[in-house]
Amino acid sequence: MQTPKSILLHLDNSARTAERIKMARELAETFAAEVTGQPCALSALMRYPFTIEAAAEVVAVMQEVDKTARDRMYQVFMTHRAGSPRLHWTEREPDGPWAFSKRALYADLLILGQRDKDDPMDGELPGDFLPSVLVQSGRPALVVPYAGPIGPIGRNVLVAWKETRESARAVTAALPWLCQATSVHAVAYGEDAQSSLQRLQDYLRMQGVQNVKLHPGGVDDNDVGNKLLSFAADLGSDLLVMGCYGHSRSREWVMGGATLSILQGMTLPVLMSH
Repeated sequence: MQTPKSILLHLDNSARTAERIKMARELAETFAAEVTGQPCALSALMRYPFTIEAAAEVVAVMQEVDKTARDRMYQVFMTHRAGSPRLHWTEREPDGPWAFSKRALYADLLILGQRDKDDPMDGELPGDFLPSVLVQSGRPALVVPYAGPIGPIGRNVLVAWKETRESARAVTAALPWLCQATSVHAVAYGEDAQSSLQRLQDYLRMQGVQNVKLHPGGVDDNDVGNKLLSFAADLGSDLLVMGCYGHSRSREWVMGGATLSILQGMTLPVLMSH
């Protein structure tokens, strides 16, 4: 079982960035990992393209906006890094959000934030930033919800199982948490739910994960995303593990129904893998 040693942390000026930094610090200490804090936002010129042809004075103002945003991220990072030698700052890539997926190829784990359309800083990122990173990088990502308290994760884990490569990759990525969890639940939907869960249980047992509680969810696999969130709440789970489903169509990222529901309505941290 390989624990994550290289963690890539997404930084922006959203309200929940501090929570992501705290989580990254805790994981770095738990797994003896190194964390790279990567500022990632659209430049002011990209957000307001009409200024590109504006007077030099306006362009200079936009550049000052970027510097102020960068300095704010740095201050938040240094504050919540809390002196940890395992957390490292790196400057923003010239390509901004589009460079993040490439940088993610060199990480064992990503820490990202759920999009909050009501956050004043939401416009710092393209609307499809989160799904594009998940799909393009192919790396497991821990997605932090934009609301609610975030405590230690991995004590009570819910695995959403489906016999797909995405689910298998998510379970593999989750093994460091599953092996240490106090309680592990696995749920599946569809006609083969019971037998597929038993096969998963056998696999997890060989990995050292004992006493997995199985929950066949029935043959109705409609609205799975909301069912998972409701079930996680009933169990008091602090981590949901699941595959991420999506593809590109006409330059737009199209996510699977359950994946989209989770990304929009998540109420607990979710470990995803495409």
